[in-house]
Amino acid sequence: MSKKLISTLAVFLGIMAYSQVTVGVRANALFNTSSASWDNFTNTINGEKENSGFNAGLSFKIGSPVGGWFVMPEIYYTSIKNEATATTVTEGNVNIEAKSNRIDVPVLLGHNFLLGKLAAFVGPVASYNLTTDNTFANFKENATKEFTVGYQFGAQATLSKFVINARYEGAFSKDTRKFINNVSGEEVRYDNRPSMFILGIGYNFK
Repeated sequence: MSKKLISTLAVFLGIMAYSQVTVGVRANALFNTSSASWDNFTNTINGEKENSGFNAGLSFKIGSPVGGWFVMPEIYYTSIKNEATATTVTEGNVNIEAKSNRIDVPVLLGHNFLLGKLAAFVGPVASYNLTTDNTFANFKENATKEFTVGYQFGAQATLSKFVINARYEGAFSKDTRKFINNVSGEEVRYDNRPSMFILGIGYNFK
């Protein structure tokens, strides 16, 4: 092992030793603030419904020994969906859902205020879509993207070990899906990665 590598490891371990690491659980309500794009060829879309959702997971806040800065990687299970009614030529009205059951991994950079009682943060969030292809009447869903990327910014307040947070999530890339009728070939296309207002609570174990 080279002296340079040993020195790098020593610096890293020294930073970790003097950094404050906080681990907690989080639960959030998600409020959809975007409109999905439903495109089709031989049918029409009506009665679109944008639903609220939820997520729950773990948060790790790694504080810098100086300056009040921190890095906050998190991991969540997220569930949210959009619904619409397709008026088809062969089957009449068919309810279609674009479910988003995802693993979300935000990596946020933040700064503490008021001795850590308040904090603001911003950063990217990577999402892996867990939703399997579903069938609605004769429409078969075909999700074309497993990974999408977004961003978050927000603030949180810490009261003892309890945390209240509010944040906004937007999208860098979209979730694209097709719903194809196995009988008639009619096709409905969905294009959206929901933008959301997120409000939640948490508890820090350490």
